[in-house]
Amino acid sequence: MIDTHSHMYSEQFDKDQTETIARARDNGVEYILLPNIDVDSIDALHELSQRDKGCIPMMGLHPCSVDLDYSNQLKRIGFELFQGSQKYIAVGEIGIDLYWDRSFIEQQKAAFRIQINWAKELGIPIVIHARDSMPEILEILDEENSSDLRGVFHCFSGTTEDAERIMGYSGFKFGIGGVVTFKNATLPQVLKSIPLKHILLETDAPYLAPMPYRGKRNESAYILYIADKLSDIYECSVEQIKKITTENAEELFQISKYLIR
Repeated sequence: MIDTHSHMYSEQFDKDQTETIARARDNGVEYILLPNIDVDSIDALHELSQRDKGCIPMMGLHPCSVDLDYSNQLKRIGFELFQGSQKYIAVGEIGIDLYWDRSFIEQQKAAFRIQINWAKELGIPIVIHARDSMPEILEILDEENSSDLRGVFHCFSGTTEDAERIMGYSGFKFGIGGVVTFKNATLPQVLKSIPLKHILLETDAPYLAPMPYRGKRNESAYILYIADKLSDIYECSVEQIKKITTENAEELFQISKYLIR
């Protein structure tokens, strides 16, 4: 399996990072993809990805870190890091988050557009964070979508109508994590309208742990609970879920090509 979204470099893993990654490998997780947050998380991200080649870095500016000074953060990310020797598998995580604060909505939109265009230039996918912002995200994608843009909606929690619109872009997939296992989640019903070929597994560790660990620290090893729930939804074996979602992740992120660069 491939955990396509995990903050395994987070300080919440400082005491047992090596052991946590080992547990993930024991549960069949071959690769862990690491989205960046902001300039303060870069060192920890690089340290882990350089120490463990199975932990693969992305680079981007999270919408919750966008404020009036966002352009300076983007300068460092865009002009120093993406131009340097370190290679990244995606631009992420990026997007719009209006759950906590709407004060910087215009700055978030601008940062999102800038980073979408980086991905087009670099030929790598985007990883989209959309929280209470699906209309705004889709409005921008309607304008920016092109044949050279692809990506994933991280922690997808939209409606059937949102899913149909996203599938119309042709280059996008849906990241499914612990929320799908929650008792009152509506996501399982929405997934019935999304073919399995569009689905990726993710954890968002250390956040959004699946049942039976809800409310506790999440980790990549728990991706097995997500695969198990998806096998129920799609009425197929867990092995099929593992195989197809791994193929989907390889198709989107081109991990094999990344590793030989």
